[in-house]
Amino acid sequence: MKKKKVRKDTNHTLRRAQHFPVILIAEGLLTGAVGGLIVLLYRMALEYAAQGLDKAIEMAGRTPLYMAGWFAVLLVLAVLTGRLIKWEPMISGSGIPQVEGEIQGKLTQNWKKVLPAKFIGGFLCLLGGLSLGREGPSIQLGAMAGKGISDILDRGRTEEKYLMTCGASAGLSAAFHAPLAGMMFALEEVHKGFTVSILISVMTASVTADYMVSHIIGLEPVFTFQLENVLPQKYYWLLLLLGVILGAAGVFYNWGMLKAQELYKKAACLTATGRLVIAFLSAGLLAVVMPSVLGSGHGLIEDLTAGKILLGTAVLTLVIKFLFSAVSFGSGAPGGIFFPLLILGAFIGGIFAMAAESFLGLDVGYMNNFVLLAMAGFFTAVVRAPLTGIILLFEMSGSVNQMLSLAIVSVSAYIAATLLKSPPIYDSLLERILEGPNQVHERDKKVNQQKVLSDFVIMSGSCVEKRMVREIEWPDNCLLVALLRDGKERIPRGKTILLAGDKITVMTDERSSGYVHDKMEKLCYTSI
Repeated sequence: MKKKKVRKDTNHTLRRAQHFPVILIAEGLLTGAVGGLIVLLYRMALEYAAQGLDKAIEMAGRTPLYMAGWFAVLLVLAVLTGRLIKWEPMISGSGIPQVEGEIQGKLTQNWKKVLPAKFIGGFLCLLGGLSLGREGPSIQLGAMAGKGISDILDRGRTEEKYLMTCGASAGLSAAFHAPLAGMMFALEEVHKGFTVSILISVMTASVTADYMVSHIIGLEPVFTFQLENVLPQKYYWLLLLLGVILGAAGVFYNWGMLKAQELYKKAACLTATGRLVIAFLSAGLLAVVMPSVLGSGHGLIEDLTAGKILLGTAVLTLVIKFLFSAVSFGSGAPGGIFFPLLILGAFIGGIFAMAAESFLGLDVGYMNNFVLLAMAGFFTAVVRAPLTGIILLFEMSGSVNQMLSLAIVSVSAYIAATLLKSPPIYDSLLERILEGPNQVHERDKKVNQQKVLSDFVIMSGSCVEKRMVREIEWPDNCLLVALLRDGKERIPRGKTILLAGDKITVMTDERSSGYVHDKMEKLCYTSI
């Protein structure tokens, strides 16, 4: 039975948009419940994968025969993961750029294939010990849950984007027991915009997912190390120095991850499965010489904050973990960079604190403070989402006394990375996906001509501020349909002068939505 074509009607799209604030709360609740359940099952599966990895390494260390057997298992895992990626290419890598790209209208994903393939692929990669995180897959799984709900309920593309944002928020919330960070990341990084309707629905989804997961696996924060004291203000100059170091390190990290992808692709003899074989066999070698760097690295944080790792070992661990992360992520394996980069940030902070204790007179009791602060600063430098970084580390650590310190380090790292002209990692990864073969062609085959509504807020100093609507060169295939100012909706006319803070709503067809999104961002957010 065919779906009703009324979904493509312009009047229907506008009428339904008027009720979004109420509709999206209910749908956000449903998306949070479904997305939270999927990510909960994913977290549980990864726990079993981590336990299986530990047992496998223990057995492999007993005899050479067992070690050879483990390498054979890793080859099988690489082949299986390669088959999954060939079946559904959109599961490769983090998953966050794919979600951002679809919300911007630049690509499309098949949720029926992505959900099982990403789930199984992420499990296989963590079972093999690759240095990947659970957050990227969790966000993609949550977003695909939102898209699936939209598809089942026969919603339009505008509503689908909102439900995917809700699902992304639910995914991060469930992955890290961080509902506020999940909400902020979905708005700051994925949706890249704030409106009342999307804010409430995303909050609903995030809290719902967190409640479900917390009810089953408990309320313990991801990182449980103790911060004995608040950092005194006499040490705040060290925070500025740390922020600059983290900004430069974040730029180098982004370069390293992208360079690893390039090196894999330059080897023309390597297929997708061949690249994965290199990553999985690297994990096998490290299982022999340095098993602590395998997997996401949660145990490394516990050892570092407990004072079990000395300066020389910390530097060696940082270097090996970075290189292994590049080998793992560059191979295209399904897994995120979120958690591994937090581990790297923690070690940068730990090394900085150890050096400051030796040469700058820092009290030894403040080392864990710098570990926490560096995690937030490094995340900000890499992802360029400072609010998410601050809130995430606040929620993951359970510490409420470091907000000012977190803000100083994060802003310093953000400024340093921006001045070094390094684009955010997920933007760079999305560009590479879109440059892939047949991406536009495949998307054009799947989209139809539904109408899509998009909201943009006019920033102070942008090129449309204080200009009349008729004076602006609007994108092709774009219609300005609404203007919200001071909480009151107005009908935009040719003589209407746009002001900073105005929220404008434009309509386009689905095929043009990616092009219109980019053009509108330039108009509303830049002065060029």
